[in-house]
Amino acid sequence: MSKDIKGLFLAHRRELQAYLTRKLGGDRDIAADLTQETFLRFAQQRNGHPAKAIAHERSYLYRTAHNLAVDHMVRASQDKTDAVSQDELVAIPDDTPSPEQATLERDRLAFVRAALLELPERTRQVFALARLEGLTYREVALRLEISDSSVQKHLAKATEHVMQRLRDG
Repeated sequence: MSKDIKGLFLAHRRELQAYLTRKLGGDRDIAADLTQETFLRFAQQRNGHPAKAIAHERSYLYRTAHNLAVDHMVRASQDKTDAVSQDELVAIPDDTPSPEQATLERDRLAFVRAALLELPERTRQVFALARLEGLTYREVALRLEISDSSVQKHLAKATEHVMQRLRDG
């Protein structure tokens, strides 16, 4: 007849935890967690199938502990990232714009926005759909109910106007 879970825990916890600690390279905390998980699974198995007794309880505990340790090591190896030295991190170029560059880009964007606002409404719509939303010429034509060639003409007009304003600017 099987022992009660408390008696089984008291009889095998230390040896099972020592086994897991060795298997996990000395990590006592994880070993303790997996030991508890082992007994939890044992209790769930016993409660889930009361008519089906576990004949070799100690073997069942070791097999469960082994499987939990393997699962833990697989997950840990998948989550692991390679360590990078400080020198390697410093060598990565910083592509963050300087405050001056950021201000220049903001001013340029405001200038382009103003140039676009000088365009007729339909030309702005075509430009926004094609260049900002990334629609194809055909999709823009269907949405605005115009021909593909009209889309091309509006885009050419918008591009030429913005480029001219940038050159004059």
